[in-house]
Amino acid sequence: MTDTEFQHIALQRHGQVAVVTLQRPDRLNAINRQMAQELHDVFDLVAGEFPETRVLVITGAGRGFCSGADVSDMAKRMADPMEADLGHSVSADQGPSLTMRLAPHLREIPQPVIAAVNGVAAGAGLGIAVSCDIRIASDSARFSAVFVKRSLMPDAGVSQILGALTGPGIAAEMTLTGRVYDAQWALAKGLVNQVVPAEELMSQAESLAGEIAANPPLAVRATKALFNSHYPDLNQVIEAEHRANDAVRGTADQKEAVQAFLEKREPKFTGN
Repeated sequence: MTDTEFQHIALQRHGQVAVVTLQRPDRLNAINRQMAQELHDVFDLVAGEFPETRVLVITGAGRGFCSGADVSDMAKRMADPMEADLGHSVSADQGPSLTMRLAPHLREIPQPVIAAVNGVAAGAGLGIAVSCDIRIASDSARFSAVFVKRSLMPDAGVSQILGALTGPGIAAEMTLTGRVYDAQWALAKGLVNQVVPAEELMSQAESLAGEIAANPPLAVRATKALFNSHYPDLNQVIEAEHRANDAVRGTADQKEAVQAFLEKREPKFTGN
């Protein structure tokens, strides 16, 4: 069964497994306000189907899993914040954005969530991947905590969850360099559970989802909740990330980072 009421995502149900596919392939599934809202809506929809829907799989269409925030929208906000798409908040008054709040929402729904990472997972896309309970990567997947390259702080829960998965040293390396890492590196560092050939990604993810779905749903739900209780309160983490980003949003360096990305050139940072 396929749901067609969404513009930037697709929802399919395969028995007791739901599959959400991000569908902005021309932008490597970069998140704008509409996509962020649709993701919140679909998480609520799936959560309300428990226990009929027992596991959720998230993947991306085309070459990307999710490349993070749509930088074109970021440039629009800088040019005219009053008219811009507000999927990613630009002031403290607005509070954490819809995109930033995807991480706690993923942790709060009762179903275990598997990220089937088919391509690049960067920025907030990395945040979505690490906020899932399990990650399966294709051999073409790539991972980047790219925030620093945009003169921003990690958000979408990355500042806390990444270190819990990889250890603080690896998390510091990823967030301070903004490097892009391949799937085998991610496997070696504990960022993903397994790496499979690209053509086997969805079959492997759905097979694992089916195995989990065959277990008693109340026990599965309680197990997920128990594991997530060991993490900091993600809503508080999101608030702290938002406050940290307020210190750098709109600076000359952040504007230069965005403009250089759009112009496909190396940025020149001045510390202002």
